[in-house]
Amino acid sequence: VHLVESGGGLVQAGGSLRLSCKFSGTTSSINTMGWHRQAPGKERELVAVISSGSDSTNYADSVKGRFTISRDNVKNTMYLQMNSLKPEDTAVYSCNALVRTEGRRYWGLGTRVTVSS
Repeated sequence: VHLVESGGGLVQAGGSLRLSCKFSGTTSSINTMGWHRQAPGKERELVAVISSGSDSTNYADSVKGRFTISRDNVKNTMYLQMNSLKPEDTAVYSCNALVRTEGRRYWGLGTRVTVSS
């Protein structure tokens, strides 16, 4: 499984960005997918997760009501719509995919999001 993020950039506070995560390889084996982020000097934290059939999602309290995770298994792409961005959302955002049959989680290299005040 191979994951590639895109869509990061510089945005003013209050603005929006949509991140994409294109996945390839044995995509039929992918279960839960998610987004994590890591801000400078901080530990990586979970942002949002989505089930294989998109019937279940969960969000960090800090992004609830502002971010929306979605997934298109036909286009092999996962998205993170980020609205009402805050400077504290500045981080490198990485997508990941769990393959339970392998007992392994795959990661992308990340895309940087910078929110200016």
